Amino acid sequence: MVRAVIFDLDGVITETSIQHFEAWKAVAHMIGVEIDMTVNESLKGVSRGEALKVILKHGGILGKYSEEEMEKICFCKNEYYKQLISQFTPSNVFEGVVELFEYLRARSIKIAIGSASHNAPGLIKAMALEKYIDYIVNPYDVKRGKPAPDIFLKAADTLGAKPSDCIGIEDAVAGIKAIKDAGMYAIGIGDVEVLKAADVVFKSISEIDLNIIV
Repeated sequence: MVRAVIFDLDGVITETSIQHFEAWKAVAHMIGVEIDMTVNESLKGVSRGEALKVILKHGGILGKYSEEEMEKICFCKNEYYKQLISQFTPSNVFEGVVELFEYLRARSIKIAIGSASHNAPGLIKAMALEKYIDYIVNPYDVKRGKPAPDIFLKAADTLGAKPSDCIGIEDAVAGIKAIKDAGMYAIGIGDVEVLKAADVVFKSISEIDLNIIV
């Protein structure tokens, strides 16, 4: 029996990957590293700190900055990103999301947001989705970010659900691994070849077969 569904945010409920990329691209350029969309694929679904390490490694300067300096770089990235997403409204919610939320609520299935983003609460509020959400994981409350399963396990524990009674929905490879390592059923959103570790993959959230949840 499904007790809870845990959603990633970026790329699943709304599209912020472009904003993330633009913010990282600006910060990377500031420290002398140029990144493209290929590098951006490796940044999806991981924590801010881990994403910066990917960029530094790509630029051949991993180890150049102290932890304190890296924190400042991440802070700059987040400030720029927040400017880019400050104008989000309910119109930014993907088609099918509200319908799925209402379907779950009608069946007393809990809904959680398991995102690596510290900006998840603000985005959920801006898109008027608060009334559907039972819990948003605070990345600061878990020891490890994705691909570790901590975020999904934290959501399940807080909602009082066993991992085996939960479904995780993700669009990134790191996220799918986190769901599977948490012992949950994984629904991928995107390319079936990229997300082949998922139990099932749909091109968009609006195409999810609700019979899976039943």
